Parts: sequence; structure tokens; C-alpha cells
Amino acid sequence: MAAAVPDDAQTPFADTVFTGGALFSSDLVTAGSREALTGLAVAVRDGRIAAVCSEEAASVLIGPDTEVVDLAGALLAPGFQDAHIHPMSGGVELLQCNLTGSEDAADALATIARYAAENPDAEWIVGGGWSMDHFASGAPLRGALDAIVPDRPVLLASRDHHSSWANTAAMRLAGIDAATADPADGRIEREADGFPAGTFHEGASDLFAAVRPTVSEDLAYAGLLRAQRDLLAQGITGWQDALVGDFPGIAGGLASYRRALAEGTLKAHVVGAQWWERADGIGQLDEMIHLRDEIAALGHEDRLSLGSIKFMVDGVAENHTAAMLEPYRDGHGHHTENRGLSFIPAEKLREYAIAADAAGFQLHFHALGDRAVREALDAVEAAAAANGDTDGRHHLAHIQVIDETDVPRFAAVGAVANMQPLWACHEDQMDDLTLPFLAESAASRQYPFGDLRRAGVRLAGGSDWPVSSADPLAGVHIAVNRVAPLSDAEPLGGAHQRLDLATALAAYTSGTAYVNHRDHDTGLVRAGYLGNLVVVEPNPFAVPAEELYACQVVSTWIDGERVYARDEASPTADSPDASDLGNPAIGTPVPSLH
Repeated sequence: MAAAVPDDAQTPFADTVFTGGALFSSDLVTAGSREALTGLAVAVRDGRIAAVCSEEAASVLIGPDTEVVDLAGALLAPGFQDAHIHPMSGGVELLQCNLTGSEDAADALATIARYAAENPDAEWIVGGGWSMDHFASGAPLRGALDAIVPDRPVLLASRDHHSSWANTAAMRLAGIDAATADPADGRIEREADGFPAGTFHEGASDLFAAVRPTVSEDLAYAGLLRAQRDLLAQGITGWQDALVGDFPGIAGGLASYRRALAEGTLKAHVVGAQWWERADGIGQLDEMIHLRDEIAALGHEDRLSLGSIKFMVDGVAENHTAAMLEPYRDGHGHHTENRGLSFIPAEKLREYAIAADAAGFQLHFHALGDRAVREALDAVEAAAAANGDTDGRHHLAHIQVIDETDVPRFAAVGAVANMQPLWACHEDQMDDLTLPFLAESAASRQYPFGDLRRAGVRLAGGSDWPVSSADPLAGVHIAVNRVAPLSDAEPLGGAHQRLDLATALAAYTSGTAYVNHRDHDTGLVRAGYLGNLVVVEPNPFAVPAEELYACQVVSTWIDGERVYARDEASPTADSPDASDLGNPAIGTPVPSLH
């Protein structure tokens, strides 16, 4: 497109003009449509969208210094936002003994042995990412670790961060033996004589708290920047950090965000959910208010705010700690007495929710089982009854099982369904460790996204990374298909739980922008909104649904600045990586991240 001089002398040229492709913005594309808009151009000036207009009209905004981005048929969309993610721990884990790429138990053990050999001076071998479905009954054994690292303690978080794998040396240092009782909020897998077998679920991982190394502030900062680099490459321009606070293992989380603000390295827009320590009660709210106000006083709330509180209501289904209405079944299909764990008593959860909502906080719940979902909805309802409408935009994350009677309650109480779509398909952990042990009423109601949409519930998209990939496009593929790429499995929960493409993309853009109270300037491609944009090719609306997984991010833009380009060797964000910070002390991952 040739440069043109504006007819109106008062009309300045744009810094960037996107043209020649398709456009998605949830306010412009009707839900259910398999088409995005074409023939439009988007102009960005001074960090904000200056115009969404015809390509012909955009020609007057193109001057000699305007960068014209020819989309060549690709899709331009609002930058993706993740409603539930753990960037600090995910980044740190990438810098430690990282098992996320392991294909099976043997591969995981080979990775651990190699890491130990490459780090002979490390007092502890720490990291995480092992998959429960790689091990019998989802529980790896201490003996396998003892065989490769007998002389140093090893402590590794599972991929879902609800379990830890330890060797004998780590147990010995922590004083753990056959006489060690299961904590109230966790369980120890045991050998025939009662000695711990090597796997520690939920709160049992905290038995190592007194001896395991902590993550240094330098390592936490390096982890944050590494995570940001990778997330920008996946088109993510903002997120809600689902665990900010002095949590066991990473005491420098908020310090890292402060440092990134001070050094100008925080590119993404972040809402931090402060961690509610379930053992501390209502007294911790005053400190949370203080931290929220302290961060706000820095004057960068458009970049970082602490207006959310994370409540961990229950565990996860694969280790039978998700709180269920019906009891789990044993390996023979018989009902047990186990209905999972409610980490916060329901009456206390309502009390805390009322107080936090009254103090102006958003309520962010980990609620995976149907009983946990009900208890969280009860808490939101109680807060509304006590305080009226506070525009908290409270949300429930994970929502693996929802009783049919509770689906319409989301809309009734104004709660957002915070989905992790990547989990909503048949895979080994689901088919081998979860579905066989759930009551039929729960097994048939996995991730009922379609029901929620039909009930008029607001949807937001998230990943829970590093539990699973942060890639929004991978999540969109599963949300639309309910089947993993190249799989011939049936859609999990039935085809009626699928979402249309526009709804799935909206969840990761305008949906999460709403949750993060950033819908006034992000989440849409609209004049006046920030130039937070992502370019995707091929255009997802132009490919068959079963091929959505092949779509990739070409470039990512924040405040009109290109912060990632696929054809460059590395993202352009001027953020140092771990190598720029020397060799930070090795630390331990955080358990129970969900």
C-alpha cells in the first residue's frame, strides 16, 4: 500500500498498519461463525489502536515512517491473556531438573541421572514435571531415584504440582519414616511395612519444608523473565498469576515482579492473585490489603496489580483429593469412603469470601471437583448477599466436574468459569488415573464447557502452566474438538461440550480481559484500546477444526511494540535471561500450584 499524505493536516500518520489479512475481535464476530472479518486494516499510533477501518481508508494513515505489516492472509486478534498461570515457578522449573518433556518413566529417570551428573556440586536435585501416568498407580518409587542418585536428596514435583517424588536421602534429612503420619491435607504412598514409598500427595509435600532449599531471589527473577519470554512467543500479552506471595519454595515472587517493574523488564500486563494461607485464617487479610495498596502506590497498576485472592478449595482428581459429591471408586469399581479434600471448611470459605469481597478483592478459586465448585459458588453467593454488587468478577478455575444443578448458578451469582481447555480430552492421565475411579455422575460430566456456554456463563481461558502447556492455540484446538490432535478418540464428555471457534478465542481474549478488569483497554481490537495484538497463521477460521493445532503465532505486540517475531532468532523483548544473572542458586519447585 503506497504512502499517502493525510487530507486533514491534523491527522497524524500511524506508527504501524496491519493489512491484508483477517480480523478477530469478539465484539465484531458473531459466536458460532466460522469466518473472521476481511478487508479491514488496523492502525496503531502511540501504543494504542488508532483506527479499525477499510484498507482503502487506512491508506491516508500511512506515512514515510509507518511500518506496514502485510498479514498475507493471517489472522490479527487481540493479544491472548491467561486467566490462571504460574509463570514464576514455570520459569524456575525450566532452569532446574525439568522433566516436562519426558516420554515415559525411563526417560524421566535418564533425565534426572543426566542432570545429577551435570550438576555434581548441587546439594539437592530439585525440579519437576513428571507425569503420573508414567508410573504404576500414578506413584513413582523412592527406589528408582535411589538407584541413580543415592547420596544426595532428590525432590521433584509432579507435572500437576499436587504430588512430590522423593528419594530416601531426602526423607532421611526431613526425618520422615514409617512413623510419620499423613497430614490432614495430604497423603503418603507407603510400602507394605508402612515406610513412605516415595510419592507425597498435596500437603504431605510440606513435610520437606524445613529442609528443602528455597529459590533465591535471583533465580526467581530469572524464572520470571524466562517465562515471560516463552509466553510472549505464544501470543500471551497478559495474565493472572494464580499464586503471588511467600509460598513454600519461592519467597521472592513479589520481589521479582517489583524488580521487573523497576528495571523496565515487565512487558506483560499482570494481575497477581495473593495466596490465601488456609491455616492462617482471617487475620492475613490486613497484610493482603497492605500489599495491594503498596503495589498500587507504585503507579503502575496498568502493568501490575494485586487485586485478587487465590483460595485453594480442593485437590485434583488423579490423586483422589478433588472434593466430590459422590465418593471415589476403588480399582474394582466399588464405592469407597473417600470424597476428596476440602482444604478450607465450607463455612470458613464463606466467611473469608465475604470479608475479602468487602475489602474490594476479586475471589479466585481453585475448584476442581463438583463439591468444591458448589462450595465456591456458595461463597460467591454469600459475598453478594452480604456486600451487594462489588464488581469483583470472581472466578472458579479448573471446574473439571460441575453438578448439573450448579451450572446455571455461575450466571446467577456473576461468577466466571475459568477454563483450562487443554485438559478436556481423553489422554492417559484422564483414562487411566481419573475416569475409572470417579462415580458415574462425575465421570460423565468432565469439563462441561458447552453446558456453561448455553447457560449464558462468562468464560475465560487459562492454562495452569507449568501443569500443562501455556499455548492458547493448543487450548483452543481442544475446546473446539474435545479431542487431542491426530487422535481417533471420542470427544470427552460428548460432542455437545464442544465450543465454537469464536467462543474459544473470545475466552482467551475478551473473556480474560474481563476477569482481569482490563476490558476497558484490552481484549478487543477497537479504536482507543492498547495495541496488544497477536498475528496467527494460518487463519484459524480458514482451516478445518481438526487442524487448528497447526496454527502458530507469527508475532506478538504489546503497546504497539513488537515483542516477539517468529522469524527472529529470539523474542525482541529486552529482558535478560538466566545467563545474564550469573548462576543463581539452585532451589526447589513449589508444590500444589493449581
